[in-house]
Amino acid sequence: MAHSEVAERYRDVMDRVDRAARAAGRDPAALVTIVVTKFHPAELVRELADLGHRDFGESRHQEARRKAADLDGLGLAWHFIGQLQSNKARAVREYASSIHSLDRDSLLTALATDGDPIDVFIEVNLTDDPGRGGVAPESLAAFADRVLATPGVRLRGLMAVAGLGRSARSEFARVRELRDRVVLPRAPDATALSMGMSGDFEDAILEGATHLRIGTAITGNRPDRA
Repeated sequence: MAHSEVAERYRDVMDRVDRAARAAGRDPAALVTIVVTKFHPAELVRELADLGHRDFGESRHQEARRKAADLDGLGLAWHFIGQLQSNKARAVREYASSIHSLDRDSLLTALATDGDPIDVFIEVNLTDDPGRGGVAPESLAAFADRVLATPGVRLRGLMAVAGLGRSARSEFARVRELRDRVVLPRAPDATALSMGMSGDFEDAILEGATHLRIGTAITGNRPDRA
């Protein structure tokens, strides 16, 4: 894949983010676009960094750790966005600026520390499948209370993925409502909403997303392995 194609896609997506934010009456500069680089080489991350981008997302610990080490010194912020095994939680803290997939007590316990806090997003499961990652909406209040009582984590807000076959915008509106009704009365600073991917980020912006997780629209199709 020619590097110029990555740059062209990146500029196109950022233009779309800008237009969607303005259409929603929001400041585009207040949005964090996380480029998801799973399976892509460090060279692609470096090219986007050369264009001025700083926020990148990974969902596999070994790959993320390797890229963070290879690109150390570029001032990048690494967001862990995938399902995280509890036994890898402390290792992820070493390079990630935030974890977007906090969804169970064992992971919360593993992240607890008396040291500097890491930003976390509670993942909400919007489906009827309990096997999917994320906290059920009816369990969100109790889990949020436990997060707020745990040292070493700083609750930023909620994360969610729109369900297949459903209206993305209505799904995102549901997440926003959960934040406003459940999270903000407990944690007024936890205003962030990590939602919106390549196919639906404009709807997410209209519903208040603060962090977008965009992969293929910028990077192109994923290779089989990094």
